[in-house]
Amino acid sequence: MLFWILVAVLTAAVAAILLYPLLRGAKAVEDTRAGEAAVYRDQLRELDRDLSGGLISADEAEYARAEIGRRLIAVSGAAPAEARKPARHHRATEAFIVLLLPVIGLCLYMNTGRPDLPSQPLEARLANPGSDMAVLVAKAERHLAQNPDDGKGWDVLAPIYFSTMRVSDAETAYRNAIRLLGPNPARLDGLAETLMAISEGVVTEDARKVLEQSLSLEPNNPRARFYVALSMEQAGRPEEARGAFEALAKQSPADAPWLPLVNEHIAKNGGTAVAGQVPPATPPSVPGGPTSEDVAAAETMSSGDRQQMIRAMVESLDAKLSADPDNFEGWMRLVRSYAVLDDKDRAAAAVKRGLAAFPASGDQGRQLLALAKELGIATEGSVAPEGNSATEGKSR
Repeated sequence: MLFWILVAVLTAAVAAILLYPLLRGAKAVEDTRAGEAAVYRDQLRELDRDLSGGLISADEAEYARAEIGRRLIAVSGAAPAEARKPARHHRATEAFIVLLLPVIGLCLYMNTGRPDLPSQPLEARLANPGSDMAVLVAKAERHLAQNPDDGKGWDVLAPIYFSTMRVSDAETAYRNAIRLLGPNPARLDGLAETLMAISEGVVTEDARKVLEQSLSLEPNNPRARFYVALSMEQAGRPEEARGAFEALAKQSPADAPWLPLVNEHIAKNGGTAVAGQVPPATPPSVPGGPTSEDVAAAETMSSGDRQQMIRAMVESLDAKLSADPDNFEGWMRLVRSYAVLDDKDRAAAAVKRGLAAFPASGDQGRQLLALAKELGIATEGSVAPEGNSATEGKSR
């Protein structure tokens, strides 16, 4: 009942706000006409005084009186048709605002809203957040405000902050997770990427130190090696950068999804493309979504809320790709995330949708298929037969 009372009060307030300019405008017109009529009456009295004083002739006075009288009649309502039109127009507008606008709004709400849904204060929504990402994050932040030494909480929240471009919060969360749980390649790489995002893609000295610490823990970490080589390129040391990129390419598998990007940087620094040989220990990730390490770390936690949060994060990336499918790295992350969550059906569906945006005949499509094969994801039905593709190309 309280809800409908509030709706009625808000509707009346909105109607009053919309009606005020119309009512004020009508009053302003009336005041203007009354002022003009008073001016013309003063002119008639002044004309009589001039005639009595002999300042003007009788003919001139008669002519001026006729002109002033005509103007006085015009502003005193002697043109009723002109005066009535705006009034009718205003009345129709007022009726629309007072009657039709609330009715239309109520019909839309009854059709698209949920009037039967009980009220849910913040406490209730935090207790049962479902897949609402904002509520999940708010719940985690509330928990961490009361338990700031919960390293696992910071570890889960850091990549979510990063994926939503709350980079300052992401840096704080990564540093807290590293301080409380200790450094590992996933946390250090995440912190380095956050520092790079803050500096608009530049591998700063702080980011480079973090990456070197990550490499000291896992020397074959391609994610960190790529960014270290990129820092050399940005510092204007093309020969060192080329050597670092070439070393990474040689230790990458031939179907590694990051190999084309590495070869682009090799060519940019004056080298030639290198074919991959030895499979790497860990595939690199690109900023902007959940990495396989992030999801795997969350899988080891017993908290149902955190599991919900990770699934909501992956579903958020899925929704973004549905709206904007032209994001190859996003499809790679989505397929890998569903595979780590052991949701092979959704992983296979993600591969199929990714191939719709990046056909298997291209390099990026082949990388998607290679990733699916590496993760054991079925791709039957995801690739159109070559004959169909050719026919489609001819029809175009």
